[in-house]
Amino acid sequence: MYPTNIFRQALAGVLLLTVVIVSGCVRHKEGVNPPVAEKIARVDTVHGQERIDNYFWLRDKSDSGVIAYLEAENAYTETMMKHTEEFQEQIYRELIGRIKETDLSVPYKVDGYFYYSRTEEGKDYRIYCRKQGSLEAVEEILLDMNQLAAGKGYCGLGIYEVSPDHNLLAYAIDTTGGERFILYLKDLRSGEALPDQITNVAWSLEWANDNKTFFYTTRGEANRPDCVWRHILGTDPEDDKLIFLEEDDRFFVGITKTKDKTYLLVEMGSNTTTEVHYLDANNPAGKFKVVAPRVQEVEYSISHHSDKFYIVTNENAINFKLMAVVESDPDKENWRDVISHRENVKLDNIEVFRDFLAVIEREEGLRQLQIRNLKTGENHYVEWREPVYSFWLGSNYDFDLNKIRFRYTSLTSPRAVYDYDMNTKERELLKEYEVLGGYDRTQYQSQRIFATAGDGTKVPISLVYRKGMRQDNGNPLYLYAYGAYGASMDPYFSSNRVSLLDRGFIFALAHVRGGGEMGRPWYDNGKMRNKMNTFTDLIACAEHLINVAYTSSDQLIVSGASAGGLTVGAVANMRPDLFRLVVADVPFVDVVNTMLDETIPLTVVEYEEWGNPHIREYYDYMMRYSPYDNVAARAYPTMLITASLNDPRVGYWEPAKWCARLRAYKTDNNTLLLKTNMGAGHIGASGRYERYREVAFEYTFILDQFGISE
Repeated sequence: MYPTNIFRQALAGVLLLTVVIVSGCVRHKEGVNPPVAEKIARVDTVHGQERIDNYFWLRDKSDSGVIAYLEAENAYTETMMKHTEEFQEQIYRELIGRIKETDLSVPYKVDGYFYYSRTEEGKDYRIYCRKQGSLEAVEEILLDMNQLAAGKGYCGLGIYEVSPDHNLLAYAIDTTGGERFILYLKDLRSGEALPDQITNVAWSLEWANDNKTFFYTTRGEANRPDCVWRHILGTDPEDDKLIFLEEDDRFFVGITKTKDKTYLLVEMGSNTTTEVHYLDANNPAGKFKVVAPRVQEVEYSISHHSDKFYIVTNENAINFKLMAVVESDPDKENWRDVISHRENVKLDNIEVFRDFLAVIEREEGLRQLQIRNLKTGENHYVEWREPVYSFWLGSNYDFDLNKIRFRYTSLTSPRAVYDYDMNTKERELLKEYEVLGGYDRTQYQSQRIFATAGDGTKVPISLVYRKGMRQDNGNPLYLYAYGAYGASMDPYFSSNRVSLLDRGFIFALAHVRGGGEMGRPWYDNGKMRNKMNTFTDLIACAEHLINVAYTSSDQLIVSGASAGGLTVGAVANMRPDLFRLVVADVPFVDVVNTMLDETIPLTVVEYEEWGNPHIREYYDYMMRYSPYDNVAARAYPTMLITASLNDPRVGYWEPAKWCARLRAYKTDNNTLLLKTNMGAGHIGASGRYERYREVAFEYTFILDQFGISE
C-alpha cells in the first residue's frame, strides 16, 4: 500500500511505552461540580516525540467506569439545564407546531405503481406505501416503521428496494445506530415474511432482472463496506457467493443499477479514486467486467443510454467533464468528450432519459441544471427565481419520461417539489411542504456576501434574517460551517430555524474551503496539508460579519457537526476570543490519535482526506490544528458538546475526551456541557419527535445563554 521506505517509517513511528496516572481538574459552576476524569493515561512515542493521552481510557465502553462517567456528565448537563425545562418544552412545541404531523410525500410512478411515504400525528416513523394503477386506488402499506420500532430505543431504515416485478421487498433495519443492518425479505402479494434473513449488511442492495437474485454489500471489521455478495431467494445465506472482496482499506464498495435497467454496477471508491464494474442485469450468474481499472486520483461514474456509457470523470479535468463510449468496447482509449472541462464550472452529476440528458453543474457557488436534447442537440438552463437557492433531483425512475423532478428550497422558501417539462420548459408545482404557525416568507431576507481570507480568497457566506434587521453589531448570529470531503453546504430552509430568527438571530452558512461549493479546487485547497485554510476561512468569515456590523464577538455563536465539529474545535483553540458560544455536535476532534490507530474503524479510509500521521510531515501538520491536542490554559467560550455512544463514524470518546481535557485546562468559568446519547449513532435519535427534542435542547441552551427565556 505504501512505498517500501514509507511503510518502514510508518512501522517505526509508533511505540507504546508505559502508563501513568492523571486527573482532570474540577471547575465549579453555581455550586455544581462536573465529573472528574481520573484514570490511567497512555504514553506513546511518535516520530521520536513523547505523546501522552490522559483520557485514552474513555475509549473502552465495555468498562462500567466509562459508562458511569458518561452518565455522570449527562447528569451534570441535566442539572445545569434544569432551570430551562419549561422553556425546552416551549421550544419543542414551537418546532413541532410548524410541521404538518400527518403528511404525505409526493408519489412517484414506477411501471404501474405509485410509491410514497407518509407520517401520522403522534407517530415517530414513516409509513411506506403504494397504490396500483392510479392515485385513487386502495392504499397498500409495504412497511410501517412504527411497528418495527415498537419496544426499541433506536430503529433506522437502511435498504428499501422493491423487486423489478413489484412483488418482493428487501429492507434492512438497524436497532443500535451502529449502521450494521439486518436484511429482511417480504412477499408483497401475501404480506408474509420470507425466511431469507442476512446480518451485517451495509447500505446497498440491487435486484437482478430475474426477480429472484439480488446483490448486497456487507461490512468488514473496520466497519467498511468491503464485500459484494449474490443471493438467490430460498437459498441459505451461508451459501451466498462472494462476488467482490475489496482489500484496499481506503475503498468502499456499493451496488446499483443503471436507470434503464440494463446493467448492474459495482462501484468501488476511496476519497480520491474510483473503479466501476458492470454486468448484464438479465444474466446475474455472469461475470462482472471493469469499465476502467482504477488509477490513483482519478474518479469516474457511469450511466447507460442506448448503446453507450456516459462517463463523468476528473481525469485531466479537475472540475470534471462528461465523456461517452460505446458499451461494446469501453476501453479508456475510446472515450470521447461530450462536455469538455471548464475552469469555472464544476460538473457534479448527470441524469439520463431516453431523449434528454440533465446535467447538474456548479458555478460561482450555486447549482445549475442544464438540459440537453439528445435528438436535436439543443440545450438550455433551468431558470431560478431567487438569488440564493438550492435544488436536488427527486425520484426520476422513469427512463422514458420527458419530465424531470427536482426539489427546490432557499433560506426563506420551504421545500417544494416540481416536475419540469424538458420540452416546453414549463414547471409544475406538485407540493410545497407547509410551514404551520403563520410563517410568512415575505418577512425574511436572504443574501450572499463574501469575506476575504488572509491569502485574498473570497469566501461566500449565506445569510438569512428577519426583515428590519439593523447592522449595528447588536444581533446574535448563529454561524454554521462544515468544510470537508468536498461536501457543499448549500442554502436550505429549516422551519426549526424560525425559532431563532423570530428572536432576533441571524443565521449564516460559511462556505469555507474543504467543501465543494466553489468547485473541486475549493475542496483540494481545504484538505490534507491545505486543511488550515478551512479554519482560517471560518475565522475570516466571523471577523467579516463583525466588521460589517452584523454582529459582535459577544453575540456570535459558531457551530459544526462531525467534520464540521473539527472545524469549530480548531477555531475555538485558535481564536477563542472571537465567539461567545461554541456548539459542536458529534465532533471529530481527536484527529491525531484516531488517525494513528488503524484498529479504529474507517481510519485508513480517511488518510486521503487528512493525511497519514505515520508519515512525519502529515503528523506535524495535523498537530498544528487537532482540537484535542491544542487545548491549552486559556479562556474558552461557553460550549455545548454532543456525542452518541454507538456512533460508528466519530467515536463517542472523541467529544468525551475533548470535554475532559477542556475541563482540566480552561481558565474561565464559562459553562461547558457534554451530552451523550446513550442509545444512538452518528445522526442522533431515529424517531422524529426525539430529534425535535434534541434541537429544542440546543436552542434552549443558546437562548438561555443570551438571557432569553420566552
